[in-house]
Amino acid sequence: MNVLVTGGAGYIGSVCTEELLNAGHQVTVYDNLSEGHRSAVDSRARFLPGKPEEPGDILKAVRSAKPDAIMHFAASALVGESMTHPNKYFHNNVVNGLKLLDAAVECGIKKFVFSSTCATYGPPDRVPMTEELPQRPINPYGESKLMFEKILQWYRQIYGLEFIAFRYFNAAGASEQFGEHHRIETHLIPNVLAVALGHKPRCEIYGTDYPTPDGTCIRDYIHIIDLAQAHILGLQPGKQGFYNLGNGDGYSVREVIQACERATGKAIPAIEKPRRPGDPPRLVASADKAVRELGWKPKFPKLDDIIVTAWAWHKRHPDGYPD
Repeated sequence: MNVLVTGGAGYIGSVCTEELLNAGHQVTVYDNLSEGHRSAVDSRARFLPGKPEEPGDILKAVRSAKPDAIMHFAASALVGESMTHPNKYFHNNVVNGLKLLDAAVECGIKKFVFSSTCATYGPPDRVPMTEELPQRPINPYGESKLMFEKILQWYRQIYGLEFIAFRYFNAAGASEQFGEHHRIETHLIPNVLAVALGHKPRCEIYGTDYPTPDGTCIRDYIHIIDLAQAHILGLQPGKQGFYNLGNGDGYSVREVIQACERATGKAIPAIEKPRRPGDPPRLVASADKAVRELGWKPKFPKLDDIIVTAWAWHKRHPDGYPD
C-alpha cells in the first residue's frame, strides 16, 4: 500500500515508517519537525516538510502523497505541558487532526490508523484494562485524544471512513536504526539510561508509598517494533475499532531501574521524590482484543529484551539525533 505517515520523524512514527518500508509498502512522511528529527526519517521514505498552520497545507500534502491509507502519529504528547497549555493540545491534536480527516474524506481515502493513548481512560476501575472500561481522562492530553476518537466514529458513520485507533501503554525500546530522543524527555527508560550514559548523576523515583509490592508505580511496557507491527496489521481491509496495545505485564519503577542496571552492567543511583499528581498506582493493558482480532503477537514481551534494544541504540547515539 501507499501510506501517508504524519509525525513520521518522531519516535513511534519513525519506527513505523521503517517497518512499513521493510514490509514492502510505500511511505510518505509529513512532519513539521517541532518534536521529530529529520535524520529519524527513513531514507527510503519520501519526506514532506509539514506546515499544518498554513491554510491548505495538510490537504496539499494528502493530495501530493495520494495514499491508500493514513497513519496519524503527529500530536503534542506531554501530559504535564497539557495542564499548563491546554490550548496547544486541543489545537494540535483536535483542530489539526480534523484538517487531516477532512483531507482524507476529500481525497477519497478509506483507511485511517490513529495513534491514541491509554490516557483516554484516566484512573482505571480495574486492571488489566480492557477497551470497554469507561473513559475519564484527567488531563487535556488524554481529553484531546478522546475527542479525536469520538470524531473518528462520526466520520465512519457519515463518510464510511474505516479507522483503527490504537491506545498505547508505554512504548519503549528501539530498532537497529531508530530510537527514542525527545527534546523534553519524560519517559522513564531513556531517563534511567541517561544515567548509565553519564548524562545525569541519578534518576528519579516519584512516589514510593503506592499500594504496590515495592511502593512504586507499575506500568506496562511495549516494544516499539511490536507497536509498529500492530499498525501494519491494522491496514487489513475490514479491520476497525479500538485496540489496546501493551504486553499485559506490569513492572514497577524500581524493577525498570534494576532491568536497566542488568542491561548496562552499571549501577544506576536513584533519588526518591514525592508522588506526582494524577499518577495511578497501576496501569496494565489487556491486549487480548488485538491478539484475537488482528492476529497480533508481540515479539518482545520481556522488559529486559526491550531495554537491551534501547541501550544498544543509545550507545550508538549517545547524544541522540544530530538535528
